[in-house]
Amino acid sequence: MGEVLIKVENVSKKFSKDLKKSLYYGLVDVFAGIFGSTKKRELRGDEFWAVKDVSFELRRGECLGLIGHNGAGKSTLLKILNGLISPDEGRVEIHGRVAALIELGAGFNPILTGRENIYNNGSVLGLTRKEIDKLVDEIIDFAELREFIDAPVQNYSSGMKVRLGFAVATCIKPDVLILDEVLAVGDAGFRIKSFNKISEIIKGCAVIFVSHSMPTMMRICSKMAFMSHGRALYYGDNVNHAIELYYQAFEGENSKIEFNDGADIENIYINNKLTNCDDFIELNYLGTLTIELDILLKKEISKFFISVQITDKDLKIVGQYFSNKFYQNFTGSTNKTKIKVELNDIQFIDGDYAITYFITESIGKNYAFLATYRNYSKLRMVGLNDTIYASIFMKGKSFQNNEILSLKDE
Repeated sequence: MGEVLIKVENVSKKFSKDLKKSLYYGLVDVFAGIFGSTKKRELRGDEFWAVKDVSFELRRGECLGLIGHNGAGKSTLLKILNGLISPDEGRVEIHGRVAALIELGAGFNPILTGRENIYNNGSVLGLTRKEIDKLVDEIIDFAELREFIDAPVQNYSSGMKVRLGFAVATCIKPDVLILDEVLAVGDAGFRIKSFNKISEIIKGCAVIFVSHSMPTMMRICSKMAFMSHGRALYYGDNVNHAIELYYQAFEGENSKIEFNDGADIENIYINNKLTNCDDFIELNYLGTLTIELDILLKKEISKFFISVQITDKDLKIVGQYFSNKFYQNFTGSTNKTKIKVELNDIQFIDGDYAITYFITESIGKNYAFLATYRNYSKLRMVGLNDTIYASIFMKGKSFQNNEILSLKDE
């Protein structure tokens, strides 16, 4: 086992909902600390525990995933670990060089160039100028910002700031790396490269990672902490169990509709049966899965397409279908559109699966999400009694408004 790099013991942090009271309580606590008061700090009016009695330890070579609803205390805990705020109770022990990316653009001086900010951040993290000189080209190339590296950071987009911040944090080879959800801002290509980088550097450091992407957590985390209302309700190495707790906390139809600003799926028929998010649809091995969607666009869309994603109980993607890959984009309007998808010869092992639906607008070579119904339908496969994973072969057919679109099997 690697050495323990992070040790957190019964850490708690409280805040006040009222600004004036918060300033007053802060002043009282400062004087209490000056005069050596050891009285336990109980909650006062309008105060609440953002983090309460959290304990864990992390060794070199381990990655801890922090999950929970917004406001569960994850970001507060990260700020305590990074030394931005002090805990009201408990203690934190961290060994080695710490690099953190917990807020977009945190640590950057907006009027300085990207190159100058690399040197500033490297100095804060304890590197000499000669050490930064050896790393600066690697950082610039990883961030893919060589063309703009000598421009002021205030002119960077949010994605450019994330790329530069992540490149600095990871290329200096820290002992402890702390990452919040900020990577969600980057484009898909950079996210893939970033996660590959995290997988690589985990071998030599301890990583604490916050994300709402459970497939990502499943991929890189060796430990999980599920937080709710400031407390760690689960901490351990059973990643699947932690993720199940996370989804149980969000049960219900509305929580499964991750995004629907541009479109609604009004009805879902699976194998000719109207279903909701609580129904389990049973499908035989080598069977056909027919999905019909009643889609209502909320604005005029010139072109859009749908995609269907199937994940197993470990949240690994085992099958995907894109309507625009088999034929073309659909023409959009604010009227209701019925789209039908057939997935033939499904070859999954027995077990439970989840279906996610995406509605995406085509804008030239770019795309914009109109709706995401995450893990909305439940599928139960039966009929295969061995434990060997079979490959999936999905032959897609798309229909719009009951009109069959011609499609040649590839």
